[in-house]
Amino acid sequence: MELKYETIIGLEVHCQLLTKTKAFCSCPTTFGSLPNSNVCPICLGMPGVLPVLNKQIVDFTILMGLATNCTISNKSIFARKNYFYPDLPKGYQISQFENPICSKGFIEIELENNSTKIIGITRIHMEEDAGKSIHDLDIDTLVDVNRCGVPLIEIVSEPEMRSSKEAFKYLSAIKQIVTYLGICDGNMEEGSLRCDANVSVRKIGENNFRTKTEVKNMNSFRNVERALEFEIERQINLYEKGESVIHQTLLWDANKNVAIPMRSKEDAHDYRYFPDPDLVKVEVDEKWINEIKKTIPELPSKKLKRFITEFSLPKYDSEVLTTERDVAEYFEETIKNLNLKNPETFKLASNWIMTELLRVIKEEKVSIRLLKVLPINLAELIDAISNGKISGKIAKDIFAEMLLRGEKPDVIINKKGLIQLSDESEIEKIITKILDENPEVVVKFREGKKQLIGFFVGEVMKLTSGKANPKIVNQILLKKLNNAN
Repeated sequence: MELKYETIIGLEVHCQLLTKTKAFCSCPTTFGSLPNSNVCPICLGMPGVLPVLNKQIVDFTILMGLATNCTISNKSIFARKNYFYPDLPKGYQISQFENPICSKGFIEIELENNSTKIIGITRIHMEEDAGKSIHDLDIDTLVDVNRCGVPLIEIVSEPEMRSSKEAFKYLSAIKQIVTYLGICDGNMEEGSLRCDANVSVRKIGENNFRTKTEVKNMNSFRNVERALEFEIERQINLYEKGESVIHQTLLWDANKNVAIPMRSKEDAHDYRYFPDPDLVKVEVDEKWINEIKKTIPELPSKKLKRFITEFSLPKYDSEVLTTERDVAEYFEETIKNLNLKNPETFKLASNWIMTELLRVIKEEKVSIRLLKVLPINLAELIDAISNGKISGKIAKDIFAEMLLRGEKPDVIINKKGLIQLSDESEIEKIITKILDENPEVVVKFREGKKQLIGFFVGEVMKLTSGKANPKIVNQILLKKLNNAN
């Protein structure tokens, strides 16, 4: 089918900041507390109270602005965004409107064909969260205002994404950056990372934007992609039938895989923004910006490229290892503690982390930092494999012990007598015995059934309890089997 339309997508991403207290009061931001327990007169908007800005919010926002190539405004103001909703007891939300703290930034995403694309960031501003209305109960709607006043940053992109996959890549990059910076945990399921999408389509070759819709309620990366694909297809089908797209807000229903109209934008509230009279201007000088700049860690895109060049890792490995900062740092600590430092041991370390450690993390849903296998001990295990002290098969048994007890590999090896048998004369005696006991299999091998080498290797491993050095076993076996005498 001929491609007739192109997609225009812009994302508004809300990130809950990892501060211990709320934006304008000392109430805790703890997730999962009893409903309506983390509240005070300030975040409830009681008469006569005065909000005081949490400085760490400004630090975190500047940090994100610098990490995404934004211009940091020396002066910015807070505004009141006025609207009524049951979970907003003040009747307004403190946000930034005309003069945000960060603007005109960008991030780079990698496309499927290995090319890159720059996505512009219009603005990043500070604001407070509203509460939470709970509708999915068999009783009346309930309201939990614990979230009122929890600090957020809103990251508004330019409408420069042209597919749901590009939007997925952009959102993934945003999550990576905020988690690397340590300013947000990026958990969409708990609502600490939320995404609204503005979507429109137009015929290829058109320059003007057509009517857009806003899609909300997407609580996972996969749902963002699915919701966008649904809405793109819906709009194209409307245009193909000669109908119009209505400017409206849609809620994504993940169970039914449909976007349901919430309200028409024509009926939306006028938020009547005006400067908050209780809060002073936020003034940021160059000294403050430079202090924040010093705290920026190596970001994921740069780290990925360095892993490829410095450690000779495949691109796939580097992508997996740099997805999360803790995993990347665990890998680097492992490399630092290796005795044998070469591309082979670097790749071996990568394999063990990607297959064994990440498997355990996924199964147990824990951070890599909470596992009992320390990087220094994993390095010791890899060295033991590399220098022939143990086989890869025995290493897996040792690793299981390390997971349970956190013991050093050498302690387990010595305690269980697991040192690999590499004495060639000893291995040759064992192989000679096996060949003498299986003359008919030897004949079949020499007649061309080369796959029978596996039978002999298995017998050697059985007699040595898996301790024989596989490389030496294969060398001696092939030498003897190919010598027909």
